[in-house]
Amino acid sequence: MSELSGIENTIVARYEKAGEKFEVLVDPKTSYEYKIGVRKTLENVLLADEIFVDARKGERASAAAVKKAFGTNDVYEVAKKIFADGELQITTDQRRKLTEEKRARIVAVIARTAVDPRTHAPHPPQRIEKAMAEARVHIDAFKSAEEQAPKIMEELREIIPISIENARIAVKMSAEHAARAYGFLKEYGMQREEWANDGSLLCVCEFPAGLQGEFSEKINKLTAGQAQTKLLR
Repeated sequence: MSELSGIENTIVARYEKAGEKFEVLVDPKTSYEYKIGVRKTLENVLLADEIFVDARKGERASAAAVKKAFGTNDVYEVAKKIFADGELQITTDQRRKLTEEKRARIVAVIARTAVDPRTHAPHPPQRIEKAMAEARVHIDAFKSAEEQAPKIMEELREIIPISIENARIAVKMSAEHAARAYGFLKEYGMQREEWANDGSLLCVCEFPAGLQGEFSEKINKLTAGQAQTKLLR
C-alpha cells in the first residue's frame, strides 16, 4: 500500500504478540499525556481509526489477526491494550523528563520502605540517589516505581546495606485524641487495640521501618504531641 500522507508529526504506539506486530498512529503530545495518565480518554490521540502492521507504510492488520490477538476488533479497545502493554515511541525530551520523574519516585519509594539493617534507620534520599548512580540502574520510563523498586533494591545491595524491615510501634493516647486518630492508626497497620474505661487507646502499629519519621510527624500533629509511642524490638 502507499504510505499515509501527512504523518511527519506523528509517532507510533506498538504492541507485539506471538510474533505479530500491531501499531496505531498517534499524536506525539496527546499520546504522551494519555500514556502517563494525564489524559483519560483516547479522544484526539489516535490519528487513524485503524490497526496497522506497519503504520508508516499504511499496511493494515487483518481483522482476523486483530481479533485473535485482542479478542475484539474495536479500534479503541485494541488501542487501550497497545498503550497499556506496548511501547510508545515518545520523543527524546519526553523520555528524559519521564525517566527523571520516575527516578525521583523510585528514590521516594525506597526511602519510605527500606532501611539500613545495621542501624534500622532509613537511608536518606541523597544516599539512595548516589547508590543508584553508582549501580547504573536502568529506569523504565513507563513501569510504576512500585514495580521497579524491589529489583533496584537488589542492585543497590552491591553498593549500600539495605533491607525491608517493619517497625512495630506501641501507641497510647487519651480519649480526646483516640477517635480522631483511629483512621490514621488503621492506615499504619494498627493491631492489638485495647480501650481503657476512660476511653484511652493502647495499640501497636506495624509498618515499613522507613516510614517511622513520617509516622511520628503525623501522630504528633494529630495529637498535639501528646501521644506516647515506643519502638518495640
